[in-house]
Amino acid sequence: MPIKFSPNYTITPHIVNDLMRIEIAKEKIFYLPLTPMVLSSLRETARLYTTHYSTMIEGNALSPDQIQVVLKHKGHFPGRERDEQEVKGYYAALQKVEQLAAADHLVTEKIIQMLHALVMANDRTKVKPTPYRDSQNVIRGRTKAIVYMPAEAKDVTSLMKGMIHWIQKSQDIPCPIVAAISHYQFATIHPYYDGNGRTARLLTTLILHSGGYDLKGLYSLEEYYARNLGAYYEAISIGASHNYYMGRAEADITKWVEYFIKGMAISFENVLKRMADAEGSPDQSNLIRKLDPRQRRALELFREFETVTSRQIAELFGFKPRTSAQVCATWVENGFLEVVDSSNRGRKYKLSKQYENLN
Repeated sequence: MPIKFSPNYTITPHIVNDLMRIEIAKEKIFYLPLTPMVLSSLRETARLYTTHYSTMIEGNALSPDQIQVVLKHKGHFPGRERDEQEVKGYYAALQKVEQLAAADHLVTEKIIQMLHALVMANDRTKVKPTPYRDSQNVIRGRTKAIVYMPAEAKDVTSLMKGMIHWIQKSQDIPCPIVAAISHYQFATIHPYYDGNGRTARLLTTLILHSGGYDLKGLYSLEEYYARNLGAYYEAISIGASHNYYMGRAEADITKWVEYFIKGMAISFENVLKRMADAEGSPDQSNLIRKLDPRQRRALELFREFETVTSRQIAELFGFKPRTSAQVCATWVENGFLEVVDSSNRGRKYKLSKQYENLN
């Protein structure tokens, strides 16, 4: 049986105010039209910076420019092999999160274990979900003194099941608060020997994206954390004792929730400023507004290919073949796509004449 998880927190005026800021920015960003080229560029920049900041928190020394060389140009920096593997792993896991969210997957143990495996793997062609740790681990500070002793290994599986059950049953709680609490609880359980912080931040991203707070993939909470690491560690270090069983599990985490929600509000408002600066030309705005979020993202494929297949659509969103075929058929019916090759095996699609100039 899972250990029941019941977080202890209070909805303060600060949290309410920042939740309102998040919703206002989210609504504005949803209706702000961008050309596929601009959107793709901003999204890729956000991925790179998210990878940079999340790995930087763990001590990775590669700069954003160096990360781009490693990820986009297959470059190499002698003596920095470990840093290179870290950014490759996080970037791959971030892409997986986007696919899972697009396909509306629920958070499960297997998904969390797969994200951790991607974070830690040297060979991401043979990734299998990683089991939780099987013995005690500790977190030490710079002086080597123990700053936190997580739950015992025998309790990890039950605690993780309890957390996941709570996530799946928390539809009546605002999604940003669910993400905040899940981040804290994962870090508190500390189910792995290494990679816990990165996996916690990926879990946060998955919950937010799945809950409709993906913001077109353009924001980076990791940047908010990394720009003031002291505040990040102070906010998440809650409880009277450094031992999980001596107050940490029952601690009042209102301070952490306030910190997290404020960071979301700041990150969302920063995206709104960047998008406003890069807004699409007026003659394309009305057309872009007619498209739903998935159609807008699909436009990115047509920047590279004149025609696409149902399989390419499936890979972009993480769909199963049948789901992808149904989506393509719907898009043909509503005038977004046209069929180029009508054979079942080789069926291809192109943008309809109405939208062909958007790519």
